[in-house]
Parts: sequence; C-alpha cells; structure tokens
Amino acid sequence: MRAILLGGAFLALTASDLWAHAGEQGFVLLLPTDAYIAAGGVTVAVTLALLAVLPEQIAEALFRSVGIFRLRAPAFLRYSVNLGAAVLLGGLVWRGLVGPGDPGVNPLPLAIWVVFWIGIVSVQGLIGDVWRWINPWVGVGVLLRHLTGLRAPLRYPRVLGHWPSVLGLLAFSGFLLADPAPSYPERLAVVVGFYWYAMLAGLVLFGPVWLVRGEAITVLMRAYRRVSFLGFSKGWVSVGLPGWQILSRPKVSLGLAAFCLILLGSGSFDGLNETFLWLGILGLNPLEFPGRSAVILPTILGLLLTNTALIVVFAIALWLGKRLAGGRAPLRDLFCLYAPTILPIALAYHVAHYLTAFLVDGQYVLAALARSLGLTDLTISAGFLNTPGPVKLIWMTQAGAVVVGHVIAILLAHALAMRLGEGRRRAVLGQIPLALFMVAYTIFGLWLLATPRGA
Repeated sequence: MRAILLGGAFLALTASDLWAHAGEQGFVLLLPTDAYIAAGGVTVAVTLALLAVLPEQIAEALFRSVGIFRLRAPAFLRYSVNLGAAVLLGGLVWRGLVGPGDPGVNPLPLAIWVVFWIGIVSVQGLIGDVWRWINPWVGVGVLLRHLTGLRAPLRYPRVLGHWPSVLGLLAFSGFLLADPAPSYPERLAVVVGFYWYAMLAGLVLFGPVWLVRGEAITVLMRAYRRVSFLGFSKGWVSVGLPGWQILSRPKVSLGLAAFCLILLGSGSFDGLNETFLWLGILGLNPLEFPGRSAVILPTILGLLLTNTALIVVFAIALWLGKRLAGGRAPLRDLFCLYAPTILPIALAYHVAHYLTAFLVDGQYVLAALARSLGLTDLTISAGFLNTPGPVKLIWMTQAGAVVVGHVIAILLAHALAMRLGEGRRRAVLGQIPLALFMVAYTIFGLWLLATPRGA
C-alpha cells in the first residue's frame, strides 16, 4: 500500500499540465475514499429499497415534464448556423495542417478534445440539444440539395439499423485511447477531415437518415439529448428531471441499445486503462511506462473485451430478473427497453472523468482565444491541484455526479418496469439483478476515480 501511495504521489507531481486527467490523484489517495465509495453504493441500493415501498407511480411521476413555452426556430436560421459550423470546422482542420505543432497552441486539438469532446458533449447531456444547431453536415447537405436539386440516390438498408454508428463509436474510442498521438494537430486534422467527408458521402447517398443511424457523433449526441433536463415535447420547450426524455420516447432498436452500453463501456475503459491495475495486467512497470505506441493492440483488445463483457453482464442481469419475476417479455425486448437507462451513468462518468482535464486544459482554450483577439496572454496554472481543499471539492463533485447518475438510472428502470404492467411485486423482483449490477457499477466507477493512475 505504501508503494502505491508513493507511486501515485510521484506521478501526480511529475505529470504534465497539458491534457491532464487526474493530476490531483496524490491528494485523492489521502482522502477516505473507501467510505465515500461505500456510501455511494449504499445510496443506490437504498434508492431501490425505497421504490419497493413507495407508491407504484412515484418514479414515473418524478419524470413528468413541464412545458415552458412554444418555440419554432426558422429552419433557415438553423441551417445557416449548421453551415457556419462546417466552415469553422474546415478552418480548424486547415490550422491543424499548417498551424503550430504544439497541441496546446494549435486550435484544432483544443477545439476537438476540450471544447467539443469535454464541453459540448457535457452540455448536450446536462442542459439540452445544442448539436442540432452546430451539426457540421446538415447545413452542407441542405445547401447541396438546393444547388443540385438531387435527392439521395439510395435507400438506407433497414437491416443496417444503427450498427454503422456502433462501429463508428468503437473506431472513435479506439483512436482516442489507442492512437499514439491523437492530439498531434496534423494527424488529428487528417482524421477529422477524412471522417467529415466520409460522413458527408453517406448523407449524399442515403439522405438525412444516414446522420441519425449511421453517423456515430450525431447518434451519440442524440442519445445524450435524452438525458438533458431541457427538451421538446409536443411542440413545447419543456423541462423535467434529467432522463425524462428517455421515458417519453419509444423503445430503441437493438443497435442503438448496444450503442448506449458501448458509451458506458468505452468511458469506463478510458479510466481503467490508466490505472496501475491495468498496467499490472499488461505486465508493465507503471513508473517506467513505455508509451502509448507500445500498448496499441492491448488497448484495442481491452476496449473490445470491456464492452463485450458489459453487454453480456447487462443481458444476464435482465435475464435473471425475467426469470426471478416470471416475466413474459422476450429478452431482446427487455434489452432494448432498459439500455437507455444506462445513459445517465455514461454521462456521469464522462463528466466526472474529464472534470480535471477541463479545469486544466480549458485554460489553454482561453489562452488561445486571448491570443486570437490580440489580448494579453493568460497564465496557465494547475496550482489548484496541489492543495487539499480544491482537490477534495473536485473529488466530491466527481463522486456526486457518479452517484446521481446511478440513482437516476435506477428511477428510470423502475418506471419502465412498472410500465410493463406486471404488478409491483414482479417489477421489484425483476429489478433486483439489474439493481445489483448498478450498485456494483457505482462502486467500480468510484474506484476508478480514486485508484492510482500510471499512464
């Protein structure tokens, strides 16, 4: 234990400022994290116990939305903003190719990994649907259709469903986690540029359906839109408890259900592959890490195995619940019904995992904006990670996000179980294996945040 503590403190003190994930780890190791982890697991378990004795419709009542006002944004305005987003992305790709090679100065890595992947994805899931305004393909697709008058020549094969986007999500996660230099500007520019053109080709060939089924980023953002507290319902801008849109939308397809679970699995492996535990499995000395290029294949295999294991365990939990409650619904239907309840957990891990990175790397974004406006260059500091107070606040925020995400998932699952109309007893019995899965995952997620990191 002493060696782990010393190693974690050493890594925390010697880690680079840029693209930081957990520079505060040395202080986190000194906190009573075991107590926090246990409390998080108990909180999720108590939530299920309360649902077993409270009125049957309490969970669904919590997710009722309230309409605030009607809003109908002109299509021309939205398409113009979409087109502007495409132009901006093109400019960023150009800067990635010809601009500085330092990812902390070049605007492309900052825009992709900090502004978009951390900031915009979090806003999409926490607040509301911003992606429909900044989608960089929609405006270009509309413009091409108006200029050429051509319609999509091919019909999207129904058999493909959302599976192309599943492959796209795995490829994106593999690039983020396994590529030796995903933040290198020129390399990132080639990947982003190629992906944009490939997805535009899909849009031209198959029409808008390609974006909502085959394009991974749009599918991801539409999935996280279901978690946000702000959304549309029957023409009204409405608010409700985060996750209310999961209950208000129909059951998802099998491909989209798998997509939801892969979001969680990939995010979890993003944390796992930095830990001493994972490096020990690979037989590597965490204090002499050979670099990402030496672990490309193990990282890809780990990503695939983690997602496969998560899907299998989730399906087993549903099967056990079905057997325990004597339910009549097919397992496939249950899988598609309950998979979206995982989204609050996936979003919570995303926010928690990248919180420290955002606090540090976000300063590079502000500095880049200041330089572009001709203002005084900003001083970038990670000094707040060297004092216990801010570190404890960060940890508590991360842990709180994870626990809240699991509690919301439990409430959603219970509301869906009650909708099956098989009675309270069967609903509660059927939820026990899934609830145990979520309690275990709460403990696992909090452990990921608290454990020493070596990569």
